[in-house]
Amino acid sequence: DLHGNLLEWNHDWDEDFVESSQTDPLGSKNGFSRVLRGGSWDGDAARCRAANLNLGTPTLRGTNGGFRLALSPSGIPESPEADK
Repeated sequence: DLHGNLLEWNHDWDEDFVESSQTDPLGSKNGFSRVLRGGSWDGDAARCRAANLNLGTPTLRGTNGGFRLALSPSGIPESPEADK
């Protein structure tokens, strides 16, 4: 259920597309506006897709933006015993 609930805050700052962004998904280290991706419950169906980009200042508050929690694989042992 990734599309249509909330605009998802991204770690990326707004900047022009550069070739390195294909290998450096974090983009710029600073900026004025952050990227919000996807669509939300209050938008039209055409915007409910991952390629839909919006911008917002980090202090933006509203009812249609949120974030997704994810576990980073860093720090997890790579040994087969780790899965037991």
